[in-house]
Order: sequence, then C-alpha cells, then structure tokens
Amino acid sequence: MKAIDIHAHIPRMPGLSEYGIEPGLRQMFRMADESISIEKMVETYRAIDTKAVIFSVDAETETGDLPDPNDYVAQTVDSYPDVFIGFCSVDPRKGKAAVEELERSVLSLGLRGLKLHPIHQAFFPDDPAFIPLFAKAEELGIPVLMHSGYAAAGANAPGGGGFELAYSRPIPHVDSLAARHPNLTIIMAHPAWPWIQEQVAVALHKSNVFIDLSGWAPRYIPKELISEASGRLRKKILFGSDYPYISPVTWLEQFQELDIRDESRPLILHDNAARILNLA
Repeated sequence: MKAIDIHAHIPRMPGLSEYGIEPGLRQMFRMADESISIEKMVETYRAIDTKAVIFSVDAETETGDLPDPNDYVAQTVDSYPDVFIGFCSVDPRKGKAAVEELERSVLSLGLRGLKLHPIHQAFFPDDPAFIPLFAKAEELGIPVLMHSGYAAAGANAPGGGGFELAYSRPIPHVDSLAARHPNLTIIMAHPAWPWIQEQVAVALHKSNVFIDLSGWAPRYIPKELISEASGRLRKKILFGSDYPYISPVTWLEQFQELDIRDESRPLILHDNAARILNLA
C-alpha cells in the first residue's frame, strides 16, 4: 500500500443519533451535508491504495451522546480488512469500566490502539486518576492516539460550547504522561497549535511520543512543524487526514507540494505508522 492514514473517523453507526458537535464540525470544515457511509469510505481509500485507522470517540460522560460501540468498529474492520485497522475508544471518566472495556476491545475484539480526546472527554491526561487506564494500555502494548491543540468543536460558539482547550496542551500533560509511562506509545493528534513548539519539544525529548498531521490541510500546517517533519522528526511524524472532515485525497495532493525531503516522505506517509502498528 502507498500510505497509512492514522486518523480517520468511522461513520456513525446506523440507528444512533448524530453527535451534538457534528453540525458545528461540518460548518468549521465547510463540509456539505451529505451522508458518509462505510461503503463510500472504503471506495475512497481503495482508490488511493491507502489503509485507514478508524475509530470513534466515547465522550458520553461530558456530552451525553451515546458512543459508537467498539464492537461496531471491530465488525467494520472484519468486513474490510484490506482497508481498515481499528482503534477502540473509552470514556476515561468511567473509571474501572473504561479499563475493562479497553482490555476487552484489544484482547477480544482485536482492536489495535486507543483513541482519546481530552477536550471532548474533559480530562487531563496526566491526572493521577487515569493512571490505571494508561497503565493498561502500556501493558497491552498498544498506541494511544490523543487529540492535542486547538479544537474545532465549539469554535466560534459562546464559551466555545463549554469545551476547554487547556486539556490538550502538550506541556505539561502529554510530556508528564510520556515520562510516567515510558513504554506507552503516544501519538499527539494534529499540529498542536497554538503550542507547536511545545509539541515539537515533547516529540524530540520523548522517544515514545509521535505526531500526526491530521485536521489541517497540508498547505496550512505551521512551517516550523513541516521543517521538523523533513528533518529531526522525520521518524516521528505520521500522515493523518481526519476523515471525513478533510479528504485523504486532498491531503495527499497537497502534501506533494510541501518542501519536504524526498527521503522523509515515505516515512511520514507509511513507514512510521507501519512500525508503530507492527505491520509487516
């Protein structure tokens, strides 16, 4: 395959109501109100010879929205194993139940990572209350993909829709988490604007921390992060689109226009993710 998209949202499971944040996200990304199906997603990724890591986000405690079950993600992967790799999501604020669901999702369902969103889920990753969850992920040997930086949800709404950006700041939260769990692979999702330099510093300092470039059309990714992706962080940066909010087709087209060394491109597009996911 040509590439691995480490960051793709699975379409909502049929029968569940739309997430409360969804209309605002579509507006933020200037998306048309068209339905996104699994079949259309499969068609998109097969056409570009790319695998996608798919997941949902369980933020039920904070938002009240029913989450897509991890079983639904696993069933989708089982139906299209040539296209999809599945990550589970749990609500950290559900405590012991979250730890148990993480273990079940990996050992019984075969999901290969954990997706968290500190802003939507309203938690600080380095809060000692969540040590059992991250210790379990470390024990299971799976990567944790975690939102960092600015959030599209709530943007331009009064009070930002109640969402607080501080939950996703790289220093101290990701930095402390990585230091306390040195065998836990952490992927900071998105360029962590407005804390790009903090994000770069954490990725440079902690060998177990990586960055995906999802959620930003490549032409808008901060130049200092692109420079590092071409150089010192070439083995720490991953392709991610944030599907369906950004098309992987558009992302890959714009990526070709960036000033990045030729030898760094396959690392970013495929090899770094393949290494993290233990793909042959």
